[in-house]
Amino acid sequence: MIGYVTLGTNDLQRGARFYDAIAAELGVGRMMDFESFIAWGVPGGAPGIGLTRPFDGKAATVGNGVMVALEAKDEDQVKRLYDIALSHGGTDEGAPGPRGEGFYAAYFRDPDGNKLNAFVAG
Repeated sequence: MIGYVTLGTNDLQRGARFYDAIAAELGVGRMMDFESFIAWGVPGGAPGIGLTRPFDGKAATVGNGVMVALEAKDEDQVKRLYDIALSHGGTDEGAPGPRGEGFYAAYFRDPDGNKLNAFVAG
């Protein structure tokens, strides 16, 4: 079982503004907040997401083929998450829409280029 996923950042405060907005739409807040690491979610709840400056001091880079999927409650929330992402420094990777039978999703990148997806299945 996944407890949380951590993504790298080169500007923690910029990234924090992005993820604060995404987390607020999902109904969660920060569960950990340190000088070089912030995590959003509910302790003991569903998996969370963390953002950190790399421990080795080198620049954060994007993993090719890596994506974090955020489960939305409905198609309207998928659209809101996509809009929130773009209005907080994110970039488009695929507008909200159906992606096969019973799967509705939007794809975007955070300000550091990490790829995310908001989806609803069913």
